[in-house]
Amino acid sequence: MSDTSAIRLDDLSKTYRVPVREPGLAAALKSIVRRQHREVEAVKQISYEVAAGEIVGFLGPNGAGKTTALKMLSGLLNPTAGEVRVLGHEPFRRDRDFLRQITLVMGNRNQLVWDIPVSDSFERNRAIYRLPQEEFRRTVDGLAELLDLGDLLDKPVRNLSLGERMKCEIAAALLHRPKILFLDEPTIGLDVTMQRRLRRFIKEYNKRYEATVLLTSHYMADVEALCHRVVVIHHGQLLFDGNLSSLVERFSPHKTVALDLEQEGMDLSAYGEVVSTDGSRVTLLVRKEEAARITGQLLADLPVIDLTVEEPSIEEVIEQVFAQEVE
Repeated sequence: MSDTSAIRLDDLSKTYRVPVREPGLAAALKSIVRRQHREVEAVKQISYEVAAGEIVGFLGPNGAGKTTALKMLSGLLNPTAGEVRVLGHEPFRRDRDFLRQITLVMGNRNQLVWDIPVSDSFERNRAIYRLPQEEFRRTVDGLAELLDLGDLLDKPVRNLSLGERMKCEIAAALLHRPKILFLDEPTIGLDVTMQRRLRRFIKEYNKRYEATVLLTSHYMADVEALCHRVVVIHHGQLLFDGNLSSLVERFSPHKTVALDLEQEGMDLSAYGEVVSTDGSRVTLLVRKEEAARITGQLLADLPVIDLTVEEPSIEEVIEQVFAQEVE
């Protein structure tokens, strides 16, 4: 591992052996005597490095292998093959020094105790990590300020809204000031305002503590706001590793031009691919290198009321990556 690498994966793979049988009673009885299995490759020879202090988006559709990879990185699963190092440790060994430096936050899981105040769950974590009382109090105060926890600490978890609970979950996961954050869908189910607040917090925590962040999310706004670099996987395999802007440039060579015209029914197919027509509003798809020329031509040739040129969304680009991989 290089001196600046906090995370390194070398041909990391995970294969599950799962039982299979035909439906029906006869097949069920037969499986008692002779059970058949098949192998499912959840992660296939993934290799990449993450530098200390870097925020990297880890993207892919459901079932791509993202969560399996995060569980191997955090030591919850043993790899079938390959090597993984996090801060110089082999995660599956679960060394105490390793566990004190990482955290795993999963948006659809909770670690807070449902029936007691949030502060009591925090105190439990303090005891688990053996944090000095003075250091613990400073950390809680800092996290409460960054996340605007206010009087939430005194409320039982069951009385919190989803957004409030998620803020407290993240604070609980960071009480020991980990150097590595594995964030698996941390903003799932939250409203837009709360998503923005959590993004600001993650960025501030990264800056304040120079923490390394590996983030999975289906919300492209999370990725655009936090990550300069993205790693894309599909069917357990690495598809792309590079700058977010390079991903857009490589897989989406077009721009969208939307026009509002003074009259309806005009044929604009000579200027580009007509994506949609809604009355006098027409949307075209044009090649990036032709966008400036075509835009000028449209303004010169047609009775244009309004015109906008847009880059494709990251979500559209990711879908195109997957479509090309399937082809």
